[in-house]
Amino acid sequence: MQKRSITILSLFVFITVLFSSNPLVAAEKPVLLKVPTTFAATLPGLGTTTTWIAERLHIASNGSLKMKIYEPGKLVAPFEILGAVSTGKVNAGYSISGYWEGKIPGSSVFSTIPFGPEAGEFLAWMYYGNGRKLYQKMYDDAGYNVHVIPCGIIAPETGGWFKKEINTVEDLKGLKIRYYGLGGKVMQKLGASVSLLPGGEIFAALEKNALDATEFSMPAIDQLLGFHKIAKMNYFPGWHQQATLFELLINKDTWNSMSESQQMLMEIICKAATTDAFAFTEAIQAKAMTENVEKHGVTNKYYSKEILAEFEKAWYEVAAELSTTSPFFKETWEDLIAFRGQYEIWAKYAFLPRGLDK
Repeated sequence: MQKRSITILSLFVFITVLFSSNPLVAAEKPVLLKVPTTFAATLPGLGTTTTWIAERLHIASNGSLKMKIYEPGKLVAPFEILGAVSTGKVNAGYSISGYWEGKIPGSSVFSTIPFGPEAGEFLAWMYYGNGRKLYQKMYDDAGYNVHVIPCGIIAPETGGWFKKEINTVEDLKGLKIRYYGLGGKVMQKLGASVSLLPGGEIFAALEKNALDATEFSMPAIDQLLGFHKIAKMNYFPGWHQQATLFELLINKDTWNSMSESQQMLMEIICKAATTDAFAFTEAIQAKAMTENVEKHGVTNKYYSKEILAEFEKAWYEVAAELSTTSPFFKETWEDLIAFRGQYEIWAKYAFLPRGLDK
């Protein structure tokens, strides 16, 4: 009887310890990620993705992981985030790879590609092709001490906000325009004067005529920035950004100090955030487009087939030029082209025609 009582007591103690406090979690060293961002927290799908993560990370990790978000410029200037994370000035940052184009030519390929894959194909290459491996290799080869995690994606952006109608590519010559990444290189090749400003600086530049046109993001995001007040022509499709992938950068020393379960949780929560950002931003565009027309006098325009053909031709010229000057871009571009070649039969047969192409 005494032995039975001892056995039952021992089992009770074991179950209590197992379920009341996980010894593995208790042994983990708490990590606080201080995350400067390039996007204001109010911008849906851009800034809200980081707050979505921060709100869930503490609960999901049982307190062993926390994230504190810093608005653009509050801790680190947007275009300085990569260097700050690499040197350990901050232990993490949230951005988009194309903002490092001046430091790593061709880096934009991991954020978005002109006439490139839509979100589904892009994520297929990233997770089940060589995209993820090449993404990390880019930072390693360039000497940056960071671990990169894809963390958020949105569907097509607009093709730009213009103060005047664009009837031919000749209308782009001399135009002062804010344009992102590889699409910006296309615009430059076609004669536009291209700059890359952070989102918070664009409206003032339009207002002061320092810019004649701009692109930034999707209609619901651009609406918050007020572009419709000055530029009344909103062009589609977003040929330069059919999908846009965002990144969480973590200082590699910080990453290596994290436990395996903490690392796995960061990977899982970024995948969940990617799904949420895509679904959320898809859900809110139609309302914004309708309001832009009915309340703000915006005209939604669709580039002619002739203009799109010129954009595509210029893009392949840009890609060829980058391939001669950047071995990294050449390696990545060729890998992506090979992946897309295999994907092509699915792309041709799987989807219904849509939009103005019907």
